Amino acid sequence: MELEAQQPETPPGITLLHYYSALLQRFGAQRWWPARTRLEVILGAVLTQNTNWNNAALALKNLRQSGLLRWDSLRRVSLEDLERLVRPAGFYRQKARTIHSFVEWLLARHRGSLHALFAQPPQELRRQLLQLRGLGPETTDAIILYAGKMPFFVADAYTRRILARHGLLPVAADYASAQTFLHRHLPAKVELFNEFHALLVEAGKRHCKRQEPKCDDCPLAPFLPDAGAQPQGILRDYSSGASMACPEETT
Repeated sequence: MELEAQQPETPPGITLLHYYSALLQRFGAQRWWPARTRLEVILGAVLTQNTNWNNAALALKNLRQSGLLRWDSLRRVSLEDLERLVRPAGFYRQKARTIHSFVEWLLARHRGSLHALFAQPPQELRRQLLQLRGLGPETTDAIILYAGKMPFFVADAYTRRILARHGLLPVAADYASAQTFLHRHLPAKVELFNEFHALLVEAGKRHCKRQEPKCDDCPLAPFLPDAGAQPQGILRDYSSGASMACPEETT
């Protein structure tokens, strides 16, 4: 079921839900994650690091055809065989080690139970995952959002680029600052975070490219500062409470 944007109780102006509504109207519901089980979501989140989904899907297909999308099989596969199977995703040695380490950790810490893993308080779950080899904030939050069904926005490079070009974030805003901004200005709903993240990725791929952005036909073009939009909510320096200037992007 497609989500409907809801108006928050804020002063008149453009909100992030206007962005969401415009993207949803143009691109339709994306319905991420394209996986069958929570284990497959976790593996996909690792495999899609620094590559596109098509390459990650090829690696997942290899794992599925080898019967390795089950814990009892995945725990017994050798690191060498795992490297061979995930090779289409690139960085295959690193990704195989990350998967191997995660499986060993889950068995040792949670007896191989994803139910036990995701039954933890969200912040504790995130803290544990970030300590694991090969799991940075983006991969960790993708696992928490898409496999754990908990509202942690994946503030990836596409999202940060779009928000910065719209004057909502400093160009140099890091992952944590961008995520804090999104959490402060959106209702904490899993379905919303899921769809909005996917829609921002789609907009980034089609329009808000790193070089030579295609703004003319972008559904978010009316919200650009030079189009006269007045967005509500300025990213703040949360340690001091002072508003931060949003410099123009130079690249």
